Amino acid sequence: MISKYARDELKKYNTGILSGFQKHKDDVDNKLSHHFEGRYENIYINQTKIPGLTPVLDIVTRLASEILGLSSNNLQPGYWFNYMLTGQRTLPHNHDEDNELLSCVYYVSVPDQSGALFLGEGNSQEIIKPEASLMVFFPPDLVHSVGTNKSNLPRLSIGINIGEFI
Repeated sequence: MISKYARDELKKYNTGILSGFQKHKDDVDNKLSHHFEGRYENIYINQTKIPGLTPVLDIVTRLASEILGLSSNNLQPGYWFNYMLTGQRTLPHNHDEDNELLSCVYYVSVPDQSGALFLGEGNSQEIIKPEASLMVFFPPDLVHSVGTNKSNLPRLSIGINIGEFI
């Protein structure tokens, strides 16, 4: 199950999210993980530092509730930023680690040729061309990767795992 949503009403938050990310990406209290090919693929910045995240995560939670058929009151999104400079990519992986029920990516800033999203492997692979304000939901155990950023500009997306309160 792969679901795509273009959320035009969220475009107004992208500039604030991008500028907040730029302002806080090097804060010493950020958590960094998944160090591959010379970069950290996951940058965790506290939500209070970037207020524009709240409406995005609220919509993600509401849509996840609809997709999963569960009350949004029982769902918890966890998020991280994926910042890709020219020549960088994200290696194949999945999010089958904890209590994830659904994974999502939300695109904040996507220059042309900054890397497609590859969902699945082999003949069953779906390729998604990202665009700003697009949300893509997929099963957490689905292998996925991001192609090389061939743009001269950085690309910013938000990875999100939705879990259930226990």
